[in-house]
Amino acid sequence: MEKRTNILLIYTGGTIGMVKDYKTGSLRAFNFDELIKNIPELDQLDCTLKGISFKEPIDSSNMNPKYWALIASIIEENYKEYDGFVVLHGSDTMSYSASALSFMLENLAKPVIFTGSQLPIGDLRTDAKENLITSIEIASLQEKGKPVVQEVGLYFEYKLYRANRTTKINAEHFEAFASLDHPPLVESGVHLKVHRSNLSQPVPKNKLLKVHKNLDDNVVILKLFPGLNQQVLKSVLGIPGLKALVLETYGAGNAPMEDWFLQELKKAVENGLHIINVTQCSGGAVVMGHYETSEKLREMQLINGKDITTEAAITKAMYLLGAKISPKLFKTVFETPLRGEMQ
Repeated sequence: MEKRTNILLIYTGGTIGMVKDYKTGSLRAFNFDELIKNIPELDQLDCTLKGISFKEPIDSSNMNPKYWALIASIIEENYKEYDGFVVLHGSDTMSYSASALSFMLENLAKPVIFTGSQLPIGDLRTDAKENLITSIEIASLQEKGKPVVQEVGLYFEYKLYRANRTTKINAEHFEAFASLDHPPLVESGVHLKVHRSNLSQPVPKNKLLKVHKNLDDNVVILKLFPGLNQQVLKSVLGIPGLKALVLETYGAGNAPMEDWFLQELKKAVENGLHIINVTQCSGGAVVMGHYETSEKLREMQLINGKDITTEAAITKAMYLLGAKISPKLFKTVFETPLRGEMQ
C-alpha cells in the first residue's frame, strides 16, 4: 500500500479563491478551512492537504516577477516536505506565471500544477471544484513511489498541459486555455488518462532542485501590424536599458521588407539587443528563411523562437538575462529547449 501523498496548495489570488457573500453579492478571498468546507469531496482524495496563501492575495493582472520569486521560494522552502504543489492563480496571467516557474525551477522532480477558474468556488455552475479536485489528484499521482508528473503543468477544463506551452484563448468559456503545439499530458474523463509519451523525462536522481529567482525585466513584446511606422519602432528599440525584444511576426516568422524597418532592427542587434522572432499565430512555428520576407531576419541573426509561445518567450528571456548568460551564447541557449518549451 502506497503512503498518502502530501500536497501543498499555494493560493496567490484569483477567481478560484473567491467565495460570494450572498447577502451583499460581493466576492471575498476564502481561507483554507472555507475551501475544505466548500469542497467536501476533497476528503475522498488519498492525500494530506495543507494550504499557504499570499499575505495579500492579488488579482492576476497585478502579477509580476516579484510574486513569481515568492511562489518559487514557497516551493523551495517546502520542497522536501511535500510530494506535489498546486498553485491557485487568476487565469488572466496564468500562462505567464506558469511559464516563468518552469524556467525558475531547474531539475524539478515533483509536480507543480497551476489551476484557476472562470467562476468563484461558491457559484452554482462553478468550474473551480473540478479544476481544483483534479489538479490535486494529478499532483498526487505516484508510481513506484515517484511522482508521475515531474514538471510545471497547467490544468483547466479536463486537460493538463505543459505550462510553458499554454496560452489563454478565451475570457468567457470554461475551456479558457489551449496548447496548440504540444498535446495534453493528462486528460480527465471517467478516468484520468495519462499520456506518458507527452510528459517530460524525469531528471536524474543526482540532480538537485535549483531555484532561480533573479529575473531581468528589461524586456518588451512588440506585435507587428500593417502600418507600424519608423518612429514607433525606433522608440521601442531605443528604450533605455532594454536588453531583449520578443518580436511577434506574421505567419512563419515574416516581416516587412522596407529598408527602414530592416535597418532599425539591424542597428539594434549590432548594439547588443536580443531580438526573438516568434509567430503571432496561435499555433505553428517560425521557420526563418522559408519565405523571402524572413530571410533578411535570419541573415541579421535574429533569434529563432520556433514554436515557443509569447508567454514562454518573454519569461525565458527574463530568466536567461537574470542568469547573466553571456551575450555571445544567448542566441544559442535561447534556441535550445530547456524545459520542453519548444521543439
